[in-house]
Amino acid sequence: MDQGIVGSIFTVIVFVCFIGIVWWAFSGRNKQKFDEAANLPFADEEKEKSKED
Repeated sequence: MDQGIVGSIFTVIVFVCFIGIVWWAFSGRNKQKFDEAANLPFADEEKEKSKED
């Protein structure tokens, strides 16, 4: 195999991995988990406000 074929195979593998990651990220079954993770930075605000009072 020459360098062109190896490069093409690598490109296809990376593209398939990218499509898999996009599919996983936008699948509906992960929405609740991602929403909870998105709100994690705001979870500590109530604790910090109570310490200041």
